Formats: sequence, C-alpha cells, structure tokens
Amino acid sequence: MTTEAETEPERAQRRHQRTLFDGVAGLYEETRPGYPNEIINFVVTTAGLGTGAAVLDVGCGTGQLTRPLARSGFSVTAIDIGPSLVAAARERLAESGDSAGVSFQVAAFEDFEAPDASFDLIVSGAAFHWIDPEIRFAKSARLLRPGGWLALLEYDESYDGPLGAALDAMWATRDSVAGAWATRVGDAQAFAASGLFGALVHHACAQRTTRPAEAVIGVENTRATSLSWPEGERQAFNAELRQHLRSRQDMPLTLQFSATMARVGDARLA
Repeated sequence: MTTEAETEPERAQRRHQRTLFDGVAGLYEETRPGYPNEIINFVVTTAGLGTGAAVLDVGCGTGQLTRPLARSGFSVTAIDIGPSLVAAARERLAESGDSAGVSFQVAAFEDFEAPDASFDLIVSGAAFHWIDPEIRFAKSARLLRPGGWLALLEYDESYDGPLGAALDAMWATRDSVAGAWATRVGDAQAFAASGLFGALVHHACAQRTTRPAEAVIGVENTRATSLSWPEGERQAFNAELRQHLRSRQDMPLTLQFSATMARVGDARLA
C-alpha cells in the first residue's frame, strides 16, 4: 500500500485551507451546483444499495449530496469540519422534508468515530483530498462492511469564450499563491495506489447551463485558494472579474461531473 507524500508546510496549508469554507457557508449554498441524478444513480446502482443502507457522507458541506442520498431511503451520516456548513445542511434538509434518517456531526474524518464495518457506502463530493493522505483510504476501508464501496465525486466547470480564457489567465497569474487544491495528487490516482480496493469504475457526464454574473463572482469566492488570499488580493481579483462581466447577465458554461468508485478489498484490515 502506498500513500501520498506531503511535507509539513503542505499539511499545515491544507489543514488551514479546509477550514475556510465554513466562513462562506451561505455563499457556498447559494452558488455551488449540486450533483445531477445521473451521477447519484450511478453511485447507488453500482453499490447495489437498498433501502436503509448505511451511508457516510464525508465533507457534506451544505448538504448538496446528503439530500439526494436521504431521498433514496438510506440511513445517512453526514460529517463536515465546519459547524456553519453543517448547520446549513441540517436546515436545508429540514426545510425540504428530507431530514428523516440523517444524522449530522461536526467532525473531521480523521477524528470521526464509528465501529469498523459500519457502512455500506462512503461517499465524498469534492472533499476527499482535504483528508490526511495516510488516513483517507485506510480508514475508509476499515469503516466499510465487506463488499462496501467508496465513491469519490468531483465536478469542474468551464465558461464559454472570452470569460473562460480571462478567468484561466486570472488564476494563472496568481499561481504563486495557489494552495493544496492546485497541487494535490488526483484522487483517482491515489485511490488505485492504495491497494485497499478492487478495480475502479468511473462515470462522467456534462451539463450545459448558465450562471448569473453575480453568481460567477460568488463561486470564485468560495474556493479555498481565493479564501486564503489577503483581503486586498481578493478585492483586486473581484474588481478584475467584474470588468470581464460588465454588461453581461447570464454566463454560459459547461459543468463536468464524475464519480470514481471501488469496492473494498480483502486487504482492508491489513
């Protein structure tokens, strides 16, 4: 089994950055997209989950993945390191009537306590890379029941035309202040290298949509890297972005979603 190498400064930066989302929980809820049914259905079908299956949602954020899992009739434990994010998720599910069968905990995955072999599925939406490398896969394997699945969901987005190119250039010029998100080893690569799971299965889909100009700015201000900047740097970034968005209302973009899954192997307790 292999683990990703990480220096102490990288670890300190990653652990700091992962706490920053909690300060923008409202903006995160307003602007971040949820996962489409196609991805959710792929995960549920591949894992062969039935009603009442035990699911752990790691890094639940404001509940964008928790809610469709709860609606599927599973027993969901949703954890996140941010108390404001968990509060928003709890409120969101209560308002939509989807809170039955869901329990929330404010906890980092490293500190989360549960008996071995507790879950049929562990799922994480764009959050797994924030967990300590030597723990993320080993602990997942230990918490899964025999034949259980780990599913890692991701999404990316690209704006059309001039805005897409301009935004890429804006981030590139600030590359020196990028953080753990920009430098991380891909989850799928580390997943396969862990030696704790069987063959990876993968599914991806794309959606075309539009995003209001203010929501474009909002999303860019919910990224760990921009949240790490000094206030002056963030204001300069937003001012430049507003210039590119001037006189435009809805920006067309493509959202790319993916799920990478594998069943726990016999080596999970090694």
